[in-house]
Amino acid sequence: MKNLMIAAGIMLLFASACNSEKKDNFKDSTSVDTTTLPTDTTATKPVDSATMMKAWEDYMKPGNEHEMLSKSVGNWEAAISFYAPDGSLASTSSGIKAETKMVLGNRYQQSTYKGEMNGMPFEGMNTIAFDNAKKVYISTWIDNMGTGLTYAEGNFNEARKTMIFKGTATDAVSGKQIPFREVFTIVDDNNQLMEMYDTKDGKEVKTMSIRLVRK
Repeated sequence: MKNLMIAAGIMLLFASACNSEKKDNFKDSTSVDTTTLPTDTTATKPVDSATMMKAWEDYMKPGNEHEMLSKSVGNWEAAISFYAPDGSLASTSSGIKAETKMVLGNRYQQSTYKGEMNGMPFEGMNTIAFDNAKKVYISTWIDNMGTGLTYAEGNFNEARKTMIFKGTATDAVSGKQIPFREVFTIVDDNNQLMEMYDTKDGKEVKTMSIRLVRK
């Protein structure tokens, strides 16, 4: 692993040097005038190779947060509910199967869902990561009920066993991005609850929930 990291670091340093040389030698009379574009005036301090290697080793190493995510590994049964704008329950689809596993060397939690939702075949996939550098949890979701991807970041409240994510999702009607809040609660070792709230016209409303029971 040390040799791999050192090799990667050398490649990064070499690429950086090559890019710098290309910028110095390249002149294009048709290049865009960037005098009106914002520039980053923050001074960049040079980083030695040892510091770079240590940073990448820390970034890629699974920690306590990843171990916590691994406790959800197993098979679950999910009930997915949707709510009307007034907060009343609109529909519930139960009996959906979910499998949770850790992937890529226990660095990411991946959950796959399969079943029927409102009489239609349903498949979905959720990934949860903990970014060692940003110190945040990251959640993504895709399913066969759309063609977009939701992305959210959040933190874990150890006392309440709750993750609170905030992100954006596509409104299929308007095509615009709408903010949402996701509350994921670890009720106990065998029960979990995810609740989603959308914000429309400045008002937050509950739109969906997923109850998970370990099998």
